[in-house]
Amino acid sequence: MYNIQTLNKISAIGTDIFDKSVYSVSDDCGNPDAIMVRSAKMHDMTFGDKLIAIARAGAGVNNIPVERCAQEGICVFNTPGANANAVKELAICALLLSSRKITESAAWAASLKGTPDAPKTVEGGKSKFAGPEIYGKTLGVIGLGAIGGKIANTAIALGMKVIGYDPYLSVNAALHLDPAVKVVADINDIYKDSDYITIHMPYTPQTKNTIDEEQIAMMKDGVRLINLARGELINSEAVVKAIADGKVAKYITDFADDVVLGVDGVIVLPHLGASTPESEDNCAVMAAEELIDYIENGNIRNSVNLPNASMNAIGTKICVIHKNVPTTLASITTVLGNEGINIENMVNASKKEFAYTMLDVTGDIPASVEGKINAVDGVIRVRILAK
Repeated sequence: MYNIQTLNKISAIGTDIFDKSVYSVSDDCGNPDAIMVRSAKMHDMTFGDKLIAIARAGAGVNNIPVERCAQEGICVFNTPGANANAVKELAICALLLSSRKITESAAWAASLKGTPDAPKTVEGGKSKFAGPEIYGKTLGVIGLGAIGGKIANTAIALGMKVIGYDPYLSVNAALHLDPAVKVVADINDIYKDSDYITIHMPYTPQTKNTIDEEQIAMMKDGVRLINLARGELINSEAVVKAIADGKVAKYITDFADDVVLGVDGVIVLPHLGASTPESEDNCAVMAAEELIDYIENGNIRNSVNLPNASMNAIGTKICVIHKNVPTTLASITTVLGNEGINIENMVNASKKEFAYTMLDVTGDIPASVEGKINAVDGVIRVRILAK
């Protein structure tokens, strides 16, 4: 029986995928084999020796100690694309919120409750909430992955001009882009030519403050900025200053901090990007499927700290997480050769300093083999999955 611990409320449509005769899913199991998590902070957690995988029901993994997990042989998954439609819809809403002063006008109208001639006052005061249409304007999309690509295509359908930037644009993502989306090689083209800019990239130390004073200075006067990805991607102080100076007309963000809260020209949402029942269901299902395939078959799909790899084995599958150094793989195969174990097939993949090797072997596997492979310099974790 495998124990799956849930650190947050995970949609039942996902947890119900686990075969109850094989898995026990709860929020209070000790020393779990795997963890499903949404937003719970895990950096200070100590992991048990049985833990082999963590699945984040969502895209961002800032709440998980990803590097430490790799060092401990724990595969960390996320669910890219599962919440893409939800974020796309909110981004389109944010475009309109940034233009039409919708929230401000609604709040003003509500404030007139109980006053004489409220309908007449509302009608007479609407002119101060006028704002431009998005039709025909230029939207710059930074990051053209599952979310950014959907936003770009929808904006084209709404009559906008769209320019996009993504230095890591995959062939698959490019094929799904509307041909009318102009992909640029220089991110500065986004800053210089866009009326609206929306950012959809992961947060890393390298992407912190992707948009700062220098980038804002390149932008058109009256530009409107949208950040539904990660708060740290845009420097809050720089945006607030630019709003006060009249450079930025509006900033819509899904991430609250004390700098932007209560500032005229800023609309702060309470991290609503993926907050739809459909998105939560999609994320939970994908996370559960990733864990099951890894636990039962050793296959890795959508890992953030280990390479993706899969294999259909005819015999026993030996799965090894190890350091990506030249001698380790040869030493592993030598162990098997010395034991008279034939390798029918092998998959080896690497991701930065870590590697993952799957070996399809036939014949009897002596009990001592796992320990001998574990003893190889650079090996972090070994799993033997019998057919």
